[in-house]
Amino acid sequence: MNSPLLSLPGAVAGDGVDAGVAAHYGSFNTEQRALEAGEGFVDLSHREVVRISGPDRLAWLHSLTTQHFESLAPQVPTAALVLSPQGHVEHAMYGVDSGGEDGAFTAHVEPGTAAALIEFLLKMRFMMRAEVEDVTTETAVTWRPAKRSGVPFDGYEFIPRDKLAEYAEAAGPAAGLWAFEALRIARGEARFGLDTDHRTIPNEAGWINTAVHLEKGCYRGQETVARVHTLGRPPRRLVMLHLDGSENRLPTQGAEVTHGEKVIGFVGTSARHHELGPIALAMVKRNVPTDATLQADGMPAGQEVVVDPEVGLHVRPNLRG
Repeated sequence: MNSPLLSLPGAVAGDGVDAGVAAHYGSFNTEQRALEAGEGFVDLSHREVVRISGPDRLAWLHSLTTQHFESLAPQVPTAALVLSPQGHVEHAMYGVDSGGEDGAFTAHVEPGTAAALIEFLLKMRFMMRAEVEDVTTETAVTWRPAKRSGVPFDGYEFIPRDKLAEYAEAAGPAAGLWAFEALRIARGEARFGLDTDHRTIPNEAGWINTAVHLEKGCYRGQETVARVHTLGRPPRRLVMLHLDGSENRLPTQGAEVTHGEKVIGFVGTSARHHELGPIALAMVKRNVPTDATLQADGMPAGQEVVVDPEVGLHVRPNLRG
């Protein structure tokens, strides 16, 4: 569904999976600087919203996902993954719990993924006192740097969809998705389904200790996560690419990344950063030398480590977040 904020002055709509919200409002470089200064907000109302309520919700989510929901405090942002039995990431959600038996965990997910997540959860409900519903039509997602608290996946807000215009007046200036994506990529934060594929395990994407809690009990796919964490060296690693900007284009999402004549990975999301220039995230084979110049969709690209190739569980410090 299209955001009502596309009527704001200068708004230019995004495309692909991000259609429905503004890519920018006239100057994505200025918008990036404003966000870095802690000003303004980003309309993410194309993301889908799932609400999980009932007195058993946290214990239930604890048993199904990678996150330690039983110790989750109210209003603390968190992320959780659902894995396959082999440890591949099948679902990713980000949200907060309101607390109390009558409360709810409200999560936002990538556009087009809520139905599959809800279907999975309902299949696994059994006798648990929990309800799951898609509330996208009534609840919108925004991101506001002034609301960041220093924990992973913070700054997101849930807003009544019919109050978005009022919210924009109070929280402005509006920044588009291009600015938001540039800053996210620079932080090395993977986006599910775009920077990952059906084979991705959490250790490859930098999700250990953020979306994965290593001290909790059993959940589906845990054996793979624990084994790779203990032994290190996941099959692939997330990397940030510094792209050659001479062609004045960005690589296509999903395009091949090559080293010499060999295909060694794929490009995820990309953006133009106001200081770093064109950048992208990519998933590449672990054994590719970190100092090698790669080709991303035919463009030369240098690497900046996100996931350590030797250990597989250390993520570089967030120097720009």
